[in-house]
Amino acid sequence: MNILVTGANGQLGNEMRIISKKTSDNYTFTDVVEVEGVETTILDITNADAIRKIVKEKDIRCIVNCAAYTNVDKAESDETLCRKLNADAPKLLAEAMKEVGGLLVQISTDYVFGGDPYNTPCREDQKGTPTGVYGKTKLEGEKNIETVDCDYVIIRTAWLYSEFGRNFVKTMLNLTGTKPKLNVVFDQAGTPTYAYDLAVVIKTVLADYEKENPKDGYSKRGIYHFSNEGVCSWFDFTKKIAELAGNTTCDIEPCHSDEFPSPVKRPAYSVLDKTKIKETFGLKIPYWTNSLKVCMENMNALK
Repeated sequence: MNILVTGANGQLGNEMRIISKKTSDNYTFTDVVEVEGVETTILDITNADAIRKIVKEKDIRCIVNCAAYTNVDKAESDETLCRKLNADAPKLLAEAMKEVGGLLVQISTDYVFGGDPYNTPCREDQKGTPTGVYGKTKLEGEKNIETVDCDYVIIRTAWLYSEFGRNFVKTMLNLTGTKPKLNVVFDQAGTPTYAYDLAVVIKTVLADYEKENPKDGYSKRGIYHFSNEGVCSWFDFTKKIAELAGNTTCDIEPCHSDEFPSPVKRPAYSVLDKTKIKETFGLKIPYWTNSLKVCMENMNALK
């Protein structure tokens, strides 16, 4: 198949580059900026004509949308651009796939939840209650895709990290290695997700779609949840990062969220129920600490 990946120079996009080398599919990697030494086709996903042009030229059958506005705090003061990227652009990508009878794989977020109190893993059919602009626009993007009615697979994920770009793991590696003491919130629970593991799942979805080769709509169309297995707080996450790195001199202490003022109230509990995606695609998902170890070993290998 001919597959187009947006946001190809981000965390997940870079993992998709790695995954692509293990398939016979033809990938086109796009972003709005070039990175030296990395082949990238420039594409503005807010430009409908540009999307249609590249889909036609490359005979694209599937789009994997890894692009998004992800600065949760800044989104509160930059709502117009955030909505353009997170809500409007997915609709344009969906329309492009609808026109050619293709598949859109959209990456969404646990931040579509958080407004209502709960302490059990979130299911796909649970009502979205986002608390900030970022979550609201991502949920709008999901609904826009559903309205277009193309073949789509929306995958909500959480706490994404990788060897690439800036992320929580890299930040905590630096802080626990250089600071004598660190306070980290313990009253927000979720599950870290290694971007490579998510890329493997996307590859599985694409292979299934190619195998089914649907004429009257993809039978597995819908919304799914994916993160690694297990549950932890940001405090637990940091403790494990420091342990695996051998950073023993930093005193890591738990603290409350309100000790770090933010314009957005983050979900207190955003663990995702992954039953549906496991049963539908026959997945066995790695435990979060195992994947973290693999990622950190890969980081060391890249040094």
